[in-house]
Order: sequence, then structure tokens, then C-alpha cells
Amino acid sequence: MRHIAVIGSGPAGFYTAEAALKTFGSEVRVDLIDRLPVPYGLIRSGVAPDHQSIKAVTRRYEGTASGEQVRFFGNVTVGQDVTVAELRGFYDAVVTCTGAPADKRLGIPGDDLPGVIGSAAFVGWYNGHPDFAGLHPPLDGETVAVIGNGNVALDVARILAKTPDEFAGSDIVAHALEALRLSRVRHILVCGRRGPHQIAMTPKELGELGHLTRAAPLVDPAAFPPAADDEALDPGQRKSVTLLRGFATAGASDKPVAIDFRFFSSPVAILGTDRVEGIRLEHTALGADGRAHGDGHTADIPCTMVVSCIGYRSITIEGLPYDDKSGHFANEDGRIGGIGSGLYCAGWARRGPTGTIGTNRPDGFQIVEEMAKDLPDAQGKAGGEGLARLLAERSVSAVSFDDWRRIEDAEQGRARDGSPREKFVDLAEMIAAIRPA
Repeated sequence: MRHIAVIGSGPAGFYTAEAALKTFGSEVRVDLIDRLPVPYGLIRSGVAPDHQSIKAVTRRYEGTASGEQVRFFGNVTVGQDVTVAELRGFYDAVVTCTGAPADKRLGIPGDDLPGVIGSAAFVGWYNGHPDFAGLHPPLDGETVAVIGNGNVALDVARILAKTPDEFAGSDIVAHALEALRLSRVRHILVCGRRGPHQIAMTPKELGELGHLTRAAPLVDPAAFPPAADDEALDPGQRKSVTLLRGFATAGASDKPVAIDFRFFSSPVAILGTDRVEGIRLEHTALGADGRAHGDGHTADIPCTMVVSCIGYRSITIEGLPYDDKSGHFANEDGRIGGIGSGLYCAGWARRGPTGTIGTNRPDGFQIVEEMAKDLPDAQGKAGGEGLARLLAERSVSAVSFDDWRRIEDAEQGRARDGSPREKFVDLAEMIAAIRPA
């Protein structure tokens, strides 16, 4: 029997488990280990709460976890409750699938001021991640600057712009819904270093901005190259640019909230003394290398919050080599430490925060294919039973998948009308839902 440990129970972790089951059949046991008592990673705490259709992929993951061959060890922190070396002693292979949960810094003066928030933190706040439930973003000013030209920036802008009624059917957490109801934000800057042709925004997410109750997108027509240049774009990108051109043609709206796209605008400083008071943007132009270069012309715009959506980094784990420059674990084609080490990584932990949720599926299958070549035979290790004994000896209360279902039932039971759930945002409350007093 082969025993495989997967660190992380987000999309990459579940797709790796699925791949192991299909590759090794009945002769494998897979244990998913997560520091939180709840599974699904980015699906639970990263996908926007008003995108419930995307979250439905968890039904597939639940099918993977429901069989006898897959076990969930929630509430277990690798590097603290159990070391990587100890996992290697229990398992034939250990695959790190922890994603990239840490924000990249802007790296400009003032980026440490109160009111500068990374998108992982802000998204985690409105999604109820326990690490960010106490964030309290400053929504008391008129203008918020959102830095980035990808879908995460669109999610942040859309969430800031929506009315409470527009969150019907979502699972946005109560503390965020109330804070947004009281928000005074009326101007949302979406700033990008390059132009419309270089965005990483998909048509679906862009299109949603045209149907908001109290908000409308605003785009400067001067930001676009000649319309004929759009023909060189791939179909999806061309559709996104067409939507932006439509927003530009529509011009200013009489709606009270503006989502104001500022292309060719690079942040060079966050202004303020004790908190964010403004942002300094430098005008840029594309060079022959396709990169944005500042031209020295700057503008200072008052704002009270800056949300940085410029990318993510994996968090280090003691015992695993880390590539600080790339922001993920050091690996070669998913192998950590070379052939025979029994250490692998998949998903964003392997390649950085690129691709869609579905991109992690072929990634997981590739890693398991390599694993099958490296480890053709089982090594007679203890697997999950050995881990369970060690955790019991250390008084670590691991959460099983059945325990998670109890948490899920409790969250569904306390949901407001029309919402699928009201998430627990406190670890103690999650545990209490499993083992009520």
C-alpha cells in the first residue's frame, strides 16, 4: 500500500488526491493535511462570495474525500504540530499544495501605512478567513485605490461597489456585509501600470461591472490604441477590451459610485503620516520591451485605503527549500530535492499564482505521474495511522472530514435568508461546532 501525504486541502491538494486514486487504484491511501479545521482553501476563502457557481466545484472535492482511501487531518500545522521529516517517515511521498496565501509588498514608500491592505487580506476579510476576520478596513473615506489589472482587482472593486441587496445568495460574512453597508466609498480607482491590451481581466468579471445597481465603470477613451489593433488579441482578451471600449463610450454615469480605471498609472508612493491619505501615481508608457516605464509625470490623489492586488507568495515551511525570488518552493518539474526524495509540490506552491482553479488539475496529475516513476513500489510505511498516533501523543486535536461536515451543517443552519451559509470566522467556534459543550 502506498501512503501519500498532501499538505493543503485546496484545489491543488484535492486534484493531487484525485490523481493518486486514479493512478494507483485501490493500492493507495491519501491524507490531506490542513492547518485550518475546514477544507477547500482558495475556494472557501479566495473565490468571491457572489460567485457561488465557481464554489460549486467543492462537490467534486467532497466526492474525493468521501471514500475510505482519503483522510482529512484538519487543524494540523506542518512545521509546528508535525515536521516534514516526520511526515517523510510516515509516507512514501509528501506533496506540498499550500498555494500562495501571502501578499506581495508594493515595495514603495508608505506601503506599510495603516490602510494599505493586500488583496489576500482584504479578500480573506470579506470571505471570513480566520486570519483576517479582525481586519477592519477603513471604509470611512470617499476614495479607495485598487492596484492591479487582474480579476482579483475586479473582485475587490465589485465588492466595494455593491449594495447590500446585491449580495443576496452570496456567502459574504456578516461582519463584512455590515461594514460595506456603512461604507462611505464612492470612488474606486483601479490602477494599472500598462494599458487595456495588457490586462489580465476576463470578460465575465469585466461584464459584471456594467450591471451594478449603484455603480458604473469609467474608462478614459485616450487609454486605447487604435481599434484595429484589437484584431491581434486572442478572442478572450479582445472581448475584454471590447467591454472596456464600451465603458469608455458610455462615459460618466449618474450613478453615485464610480469604478474609475486608470491605465498607464504606476503607484510610486503612498502618502500619509499616521494612515493612508493619498496615493502618488506616475504616468507610464510601454517601451519596446513591452514593459511600462514611468515618464516622470506624477499626480497625487487623495484616498483613505489602498488595496494591493499585485500577486501572492507561498509561505515557507521548515524543512522545505524555498525560492525567495519566485515566491514559491524550490523545485524542478514539481520535485523538491530531486528524484528519490519523496518530496513534491503542486499548484501555486510549485509554479506561483498563475492560471485558473482548473489549471491545478493537470498539474496534480503530472506530479502523480512523476511520483509513479520515482516510487514504483510501496515502502511499507505507517501512513495516516502513524500520523494519528503522533498527533494524539502531542495532544493535537485533528479534525476529520466528518467533523468538517458538522461545521458545515452548523454554518448552513445559521445562514441569513437566501445565503448558503454563515461561516465561522473563529477557530474556537469551529471546534465548538464539532464538539458542543
